[in-house]
Amino acid sequence: MTAPAYRRVLLKLSGEALIGSQTSGIDSEVADQLALEIADVRALGVDVAVVIGGGNIFRGVAASARGMDRATADYMGMLATVMNALALSDALERHGATTRVVTAIEMREVAEPFIRRRALRHLDKGRIVLFAAGTGNPYFTTDTAAALRAMEIRAEIILKGTKVDGVFTSDPLTDPAATRFDRLTHLQVIEQGLKVMDATAISLCMDNAMPIVVFNLRRKGNIRRAVCGEPVGSLVSA
Repeated sequence: MTAPAYRRVLLKLSGEALIGSQTSGIDSEVADQLALEIADVRALGVDVAVVIGGGNIFRGVAASARGMDRATADYMGMLATVMNALALSDALERHGATTRVVTAIEMREVAEPFIRRRALRHLDKGRIVLFAAGTGNPYFTTDTAAALRAMEIRAEIILKGTKVDGVFTSDPLTDPAATRFDRLTHLQVIEQGLKVMDATAISLCMDNAMPIVVFNLRRKGNIRRAVCGEPVGSLVSA
């Protein structure tokens, strides 16, 4: 069995990862499969934290474009991420993992408030920590929240699950001529405007030399392969 290459990772998931064949909402079978793969990585002895988006339920930027106040729309999007985190936490617990949902917006009846030292203690005890509600601030995406939390918990790498096989010169779903990068730098991502994470998140990762692996989440076993250092997707590093 291949040994893990990292001791602590942060997994960034979009809310769309939970949609499955539906047009919106949470597909319980998809959540269950995703939870199985994450629990499998935790069983290797790897500390796992997760940041999940809320686009499958509510997308703040889209609502803002339709006339809603941007801050209000973003707060609604943060609440959607809490729903996703609770759903994934439930699926993980059914697979024998121990989890904690931690939110940047206080709602003590359903989740713990984010306290860095407490989150670190959960990870040290082998619990999977799901960070919800983004950074707790409007105008910041869950990509930025993932970068921030990765620094705070001293993760060794960010694993960003997507629906394509890495970082491409253009969208491979619409452009058959798109080519994939095996490796590239944070600066290349910014200069070429590549769709990895938003500019704030990439800049934060670049300033702190945080590597990012972008991989296809839809291929079963890819989370484990990425954690074990196998060449899946694209590596963004200093």
